[in-house]
Amino acid sequence: MSPDRLSCLGKPYLGSGEIVRDLRVAVVGAGPAGIYAADILTKEHEGAHVDLIERLPAPFGLVRYGVAPDHPRIKEIIKALHRVIGRDRIRFLGNVEFGADLKLEDLRRHYHAVIFATGAISDRELAIPGIDLPGSYGAADFVSWYAGHPDVPREWPLDARHVAVIGAGNVALDVARMLAKPADEQLTTEIADNVYRGLKANQATDVHVFARRGPAQIKFTPMELRELSHSPNVDVIVHPEGFEIDEASQKAINSSKGTRLVVDTLLKYLEAEPTGAAHRIHIHLCHAPVEILGETRVEGLRTERTELQGDGTVRGTGEYVDTPVQAVYRAVGYLSSNLPGLPFDHQAGVMPNAGGRVLGMDDEPLPGLYVTGWIKRGPIGLIGHTKSDAAETIANLLADIDQLPQPELEDPDAILEHLAARGATIVDAEGWTKLDAHELALGEAAGRERIKVVPREDMLRASRG
Repeated sequence: MSPDRLSCLGKPYLGSGEIVRDLRVAVVGAGPAGIYAADILTKEHEGAHVDLIERLPAPFGLVRYGVAPDHPRIKEIIKALHRVIGRDRIRFLGNVEFGADLKLEDLRRHYHAVIFATGAISDRELAIPGIDLPGSYGAADFVSWYAGHPDVPREWPLDARHVAVIGAGNVALDVARMLAKPADEQLTTEIADNVYRGLKANQATDVHVFARRGPAQIKFTPMELRELSHSPNVDVIVHPEGFEIDEASQKAINSSKGTRLVVDTLLKYLEAEPTGAAHRIHIHLCHAPVEILGETRVEGLRTERTELQGDGTVRGTGEYVDTPVQAVYRAVGYLSSNLPGLPFDHQAGVMPNAGGRVLGMDDEPLPGLYVTGWIKRGPIGLIGHTKSDAAETIANLLADIDQLPQPELEDPDAILEHLAARGATIVDAEGWTKLDAHELALGEAAGRERIKVVPREDMLRASRG
C-alpha cells in the first residue's frame, strides 16, 4: 500500500517503512486558510501537531477583520473555526509576529514544515492621477477600521457628503453600504464603540459606485447586491447609462444562475421609483476611472464611459464624466505582502508555488515550506475555495513527508521558551477564550450579542482574565 494511501487512512507514514510518531508543523496565519490547513492535516495524519501562529491576539483573520459587522450570517463560520482551534494537537499562539518574534530560521529549528497562510490585507494600487490626494482611501483600510482591527487608527474622517467607490466586487458594496446606512442600524451588531461613534458622525448622503463593465460582467454576488436595499433609510439607484447587455452578456446570463440573479436585481433597482430616503447608493455601469480631481484634496472623480466589445471586455469611448465628490474609495482588490526571508512575486502578489510547495529562485521547491490561501493563489474566491486550496497543500505536504527536514529541537515546548526569551506576550487558546467571553459579556450588558474590543492592549488585558 502506498504512503499516500496510508496517510488518507489516518496512518501516519514516512514513506520508507518508518511510522511518523510526531510531525510538527507551524501554520503562520490563523485565518480560515490557516485553520483549514491545521484541521485537514490533523485529520489526515494522526501524529501531526500544529502550532497556529497569529500576529493578532485573536484568530479568524478576515472573517473577523474583513467582514462588515452587519453580516452575521457570514460570521457563523467562526463557530466552526472555533471548534478546530480547540481540538487536541492544535495549539494557538496569538500575538506572535513572524519576522519580529519569530524568523524563518527559528521555525526551521522547531518544525518539520511551515505553512504560510498570511492572506492579503493591503489595497491593490490604482495608478491614476490624484490617487494620493487627501480624501482618497483604500477600501481595505476602511474595512479594517469598521471591522475593529487593532492596528489601524481609532478614528476615520467621514465628513464627505458625496462619495465615490471604485470597484465592481462585494468589497465595494460593503463600503458603499457602510457609508450610506445610518449608524443606529448597526447597534444590533458587534460593532466597536469607536466605530459606532465615527459612523454616527458620518455626513454622507450620496455614495456613487463605479464599475468599468456592464451588468453581466460585475462581480457582485446576488445576496450582497440585494442587501443594499434592506435599509429603509437607503434608496438604491441604478443609472441607465451603461446598462448594456450584448450577445456575450446574454450568454453569460443564460449559463450562470448567479449572473442572472445579479442582472435581475439590477433591473429591479433600475425600474424602481426612489422612496425619498435620506441616503442614496448610485450604481454607475460602464464607467472607468481616469483621474481624481482636486488641488489640495478630493473634489471630484473623472470617469470615461466604456462600451462592451462582445467578449466581456470594454473599450473607452472618449466621453468623460465628472462627478463632484469629496472622498474616493478604491475597492480594486486586496494584495498580499511579502514575508521576510521568503520569495515573493510582487506582480502577482503571491508567494511563488506549485500546488502549495514554495518555489525558490530556481523554481525548485524549498524543502519544508508551503503556502495556502490568498498568498498562494491571490485574493479571489470564497471560503469554500479556501478549504479545497488547503486540502491541495496538505496533500502535497504529506506526499513530501519522507523528504521533510528534521528540526533541530524535538521538544514542542521549546518554541514557547524561545518566544519567552524574546519577550513575546503569547495569547494561547485559553487566553483567546477569555477575550471572547469578555466581548460577549460587553455585548450582553448592552443587549447585543458581542461588542468587539479594539485596542491591542485591551485585548491582551482581557485575555489574561
